[in-house]
Formats: sequence, structure tokens, C-alpha cells
Amino acid sequence: MKYFWIQLVLILGSASMALMFIRNWDQAKTRAWKRIAFSVFVLVNVYAVLRPTDVTWLAHQLGVGRGTDLVLYVMVLAMGFLTLNTFLRFRSLEKKITDLARTVALSEGARHNDQRLGPDAARSAAPAAPAAPSAQDESDEQAGPAARSEAAADSVKA
Repeated sequence: MKYFWIQLVLILGSASMALMFIRNWDQAKTRAWKRIAFSVFVLVNVYAVLRPTDVTWLAHQLGVGRGTDLVLYVMVLAMGFLTLNTFLRFRSLEKKITDLARTVALSEGARHNDQRLGPDAARSAAPAAPAAPSAQDESDEQAGPAARSEAAADSVKA
């Protein structure tokens, strides 16, 4: 009865975490091994709260001085796992967002060109086969890059 209130608070905390997790249980992104690991974590947590002397005994068996030290070491490992898991998830999401932004940019660029030039002009602008250089092309090569860019601008206006 000496530790009843703290045990009650800790068990209610574990139960509320389990309830929050179960409410999101149906999400596809929650993998089975994470579900199992969290369920085991909650059960071990409730057991450790109800029987703290067993945690101290286990700590002595593992070569740790106190049960609280063992709990601290396990929590440090769990925090490292959660940090790594969050980092990898964010990196995956950033890659997906980058790919999506590239796809949208290409799609919007094509749509913009179709609106500006018309869908038939955009398709006909792509040459079907390389043509033999004409006299105009040879004179453009001798004129330099400024003349070539003006010629390209004229062909886009047309």
C-alpha cells in the first residue's frame, strides 16, 4: 500500500499509451513487429511497476547495480531506436516529396508549353529525324552564339 499511488499513476500512463496505440492500430504504416514490440513494452512496464524487486533482481543478474539503472539503460537504447527510426522515416518522406515535386514541375512545364504553343506546335517542334545542315545553319555557325540565340527566339515566336 506504500507505493499504491505511484503505481496507479504509472499503470494508468501505460494504459493510456496502449489505448492511443490501439486507436491507431488499423493504420497500414504500423508494422506488425512494431505492434508486437509495443505490446511487450507495455506488459513489461506494468509488470515492472507492480514488481520492482524483480527488476532489481534482473539487474543484479545482468551485472547492473540497481533496477533503476537497468531501466535507464533500456530507455536510452529505446530512445536511440526511436531517434534512428524517426530520422529514417523523415529521410524517406523527403525523398518522396522531392520526387513528387519533380513530377509536378515537369507536368506543369508541359502543360504551360501546351497552353502557350498549343499541343500540336509542341509535338511538331520536336524533330523527327536529324536534317542535313543547310546554308542558313552554316551562316549561323559563323555568326556566333548571339545570332543563334536570336534565331532560336524567332523560331519560338513563330
